[in-house]
Amino acid sequence: MRLNYHPETDSLYIDLSERTSVASREISTGVVLDYDAAGSVVGIDIDNASRKVQLDRLVLSGLASSEVERIAG
Repeated sequence: MRLNYHPETDSLYIDLSERTSVASREISTGVVLDYDAAGSVVGIDIDNASRKVQLDRLVLSGLASSEVERIAG
């Protein structure tokens, strides 16, 4: 899973999978789910993210993998 924040557009994209998105559906104003060919959610796009998501803190809990990578940008 990968979280990508774009401050210039105030959008947050959450990649849930490396599978290709073939369809999208807005489920709430400014929140779009991307689906693969099998109908599984592969990504979440959030517009105006700073108003909808707490961006200053990320907590990982109960994950089997302990690998966390931070990319400055």
